[in-house]
Amino acid sequence: MFFNLISNSTKSKARAGIINTSHGLIETPIFMPVGTAGTVKAIQQRELLELGAQIILGNTYHLYLRPSNDVLSKFGGLHRFMNWDKPILTDSGGYQVFSLNEIRKIYNYGVEFRSHIDGSKHLFTPESVVNIQRIIGSDIIMVLDECTPYPSDYKYTKESMDLSLKWAKESKIAFGNSSAKYNHNQYQFGIAQGGMYNDLRKEYLARMIDFDGNAIGGLSVGEPTELMYEITNLSTDILPKDKPRYLMGVGTPENILESIEMGIDMFDCVMPTRNARNGQLFTTYGKINIRNAKYKYDNNPIDERIDSYASKNFSLAYVRHLFSSDEILGLQLASMHNIAFYLYLVKESRKHIIKGDFEDWKKEFLYNYINAN
Repeated sequence: MFFNLISNSTKSKARAGIINTSHGLIETPIFMPVGTAGTVKAIQQRELLELGAQIILGNTYHLYLRPSNDVLSKFGGLHRFMNWDKPILTDSGGYQVFSLNEIRKIYNYGVEFRSHIDGSKHLFTPESVVNIQRIIGSDIIMVLDECTPYPSDYKYTKESMDLSLKWAKESKIAFGNSSAKYNHNQYQFGIAQGGMYNDLRKEYLARMIDFDGNAIGGLSVGEPTELMYEITNLSTDILPKDKPRYLMGVGTPENILESIEMGIDMFDCVMPTRNARNGQLFTTYGKINIRNAKYKYDNNPIDERIDSYASKNFSLAYVRHLFSSDEILGLQLASMHNIAFYLYLVKESRKHIIKGDFEDWKKEFLYNYINAN
């Protein structure tokens, strides 16, 4: 079976499960480090394994443009190309395409866009996006959808939702009519849309067709946090309980813990690595700006509670020195630590869901995290 539920909280919708892929098991709740172009920025694959990453995320749009279908096919898919033997999920690239406001056109059959690299013209259809992800060879592939910006009016959101539903059906047909190109199984997730309108979200979920798993899309696009939680909570009330639920592009440590309590299984976000490169570290005692002068003589490790090489073996003063000196090692250590922190967060969540005290642990963790500084 692709997904097995191991434990359900009796006090909330929090749950722990196992996703079974040809490249290994994924224990949920899980955070997926973002490796958009076949690399998690500033972190080697060997280090990802040491940090305990169970699955990473790639992006169809970026991989299609560079290195290209031809290169990935020549190497037998992304796993072999990047020397990563654990699961990979690929986003459909829809979000990236639709963010290219000035250089794309949306049609009933797909979206035409120009490459941000060289301006060349391309077309994504539900079928072509499935075929590209067959060539990439990801374990979990996403359907093409349209992500509406925030804010969007009701009429546009409804039309966009209908288009995403149409594309979802065409994606499922294309998936069924094609086969994996390499010697492992591939699974397909749908993406629920409907913007910030509860009735449209309910309508999409009522009309949703059957996939191996389901994502909640169109959130974390600038809307208020409470609205994101409202849509997430509504969605997990309706989504099938026997399939994994993936909240796309979310988010902060607080977002992740609150969403786990609402029944979300999978997360991805660029925040841990992007913020690391800007000198922000996530720790169990709150967020810190490592460039701050108060760390100049601080001999404490980044976070001794996080079981990783970077977190335990380098002082805050040394990491600050690396950033002050524009040394690449600073970006690497900060990125490794932040990924380790995010993986710690979901691993501890899973442990406490199974133990039966997740809600109490979450409350105490967030109190310390938010109030430490």
